[in-house]
Amino acid sequence: MPNSWVLWMRCFCHPHGVAHALAGELLENGTRVIDLSADFRLRDADEWSRWYGQAHGAPDLLQEAVYGLPEMHREKIKNARLIAVPGCYPTSVQLGYLPLLEAGLIDPGQLIADCKSGVTGAGRGAKVGSLLAEASESMKAYGASGHRHLPEISQGLKDIQQSTVGLTFVPHLTPMIRGIHSTLYGQLTADPGDLQALFEQRYADEPFVDVMPAGSHPETRSVKGINTCRLAVHRPGNGNTVVVLSVIDNLVKGASGQAIQNLNLMFGFDENTGLTAPR
Repeated sequence: MPNSWVLWMRCFCHPHGVAHALAGELLENGTRVIDLSADFRLRDADEWSRWYGQAHGAPDLLQEAVYGLPEMHREKIKNARLIAVPGCYPTSVQLGYLPLLEAGLIDPGQLIADCKSGVTGAGRGAKVGSLLAEASESMKAYGASGHRHLPEISQGLKDIQQSTVGLTFVPHLTPMIRGIHSTLYGQLTADPGDLQALFEQRYADEPFVDVMPAGSHPETRSVKGINTCRLAVHRPGNGNTVVVLSVIDNLVKGASGQAIQNLNLMFGFDENTGLTAPR
């Protein structure tokens, strides 16, 4: 890897509200930017302000920013100047729903995402409620009436569907250090055929999505430290409901690993570079 690449790429790992104050100047100087915060994930500046409690500092850059989910936007990422790395919940939910929405098999107005996260999903802030000693031996929902990842997920699903979606998203805090487990529900609108084959074909060429064998139930510990989203699809009783189980490590595929995956695509490196060893 050439030593000079660090001179023209900047990766932001700061709290929300920092990158949008600095990205414009960096871009003007020819530096490509990868941002792990939420500053450029939403294309609507007013929507961003409502959820993050401050005015957006660079609304003129929002339409240029490419949403860094490679499984959806690989070609755009390759040529982008500004990447918005997706959040952890949004990554697990969108990858789970993607094949079903692309195939037009489920009602986009009746989507339910029941999601669980380890305590590291709350960041490094010293909050008593997110200390593992406090979270241990308990589980709770939070943000049930509205969570800041909701508009990000809805925007991504709308991009897939090309129409408005109706999403109920309820996150939960679980007594583990790292990991995301999303149980996703959809109502079938047509004969789905072989759902297992649908998922396997959609992700056949994706190096960081693993579709498990039929009947599987992925565990968060199976993705600990790796940049992989592991999926399983079920149709209980061959009824009208399809259930997708999606697990990732929120610190890797849900954060830094996905940023490296984007960097590899932007600079023409092998997509696996730096991502084959556990984090």
